Amino acid sequence: MTVDLNTLLETDDDVRRLFEGRPMQYRKSESLPDLTWQAQSTCDRINRVFFEDQAEAMRLFHDLVPGAGDGVDFRPPINLDYGIGLTIGDRTFINKDFLIVGGGYVEIGSDCLIGPRCTICTPNHALDAKTRLDGWEHTMPVRIGSNVWLGANVTICPGAVIGNNSIIGAGSVVVGDIPANSIAVGNPCRVIKPLPDHDPAFAEIE
Repeated sequence: MTVDLNTLLETDDDVRRLFEGRPMQYRKSESLPDLTWQAQSTCDRINRVFFEDQAEAMRLFHDLVPGAGDGVDFRPPINLDYGIGLTIGDRTFINKDFLIVGGGYVEIGSDCLIGPRCTICTPNHALDAKTRLDGWEHTMPVRIGSNVWLGANVTICPGAVIGNNSIIGAGSVVVGDIPANSIAVGNPCRVIKPLPDHDPAFAEIE
């Protein structure tokens, strides 16, 4: 079942707060846990049928993620808290164990390569103990440009932005902005050098 984000934004205050990045209480919401249950349940079905009926798995995936473009490819398992608010550009490949935690907008560009066990997180819980205990949190959007390569086990934190063509090394934790055409690694992730004009490992194809 496809969920229409625009309709929810007009009719549901908790969804509106979620995607506007305003404070909200997920655990006290009447609608948000149900939306995540639906998304996670669909992910479970996708993961179970993928190798037996890939066409059905892709149909379920595009129902769950209406913002996924043409030629998006993935390998199970995937686990999404929400399909709404997620856009994935054409021809992007997502390897196994892909996880998006929380709501809010996530934008992934075209022709990206997302390595295994990558995680995108959008929620921030309150810093002070009392407010956090009361369940308050807010989201920050994540934006990943086109032709970005994320190595294995990369974690993208709330509010992070990665520019076009950049490479994020395996195991990195991205907490801020990574400019376009960069190679960045570490925790926190930092730029170590610009992209080369040509990779010498592929000299024979010049």
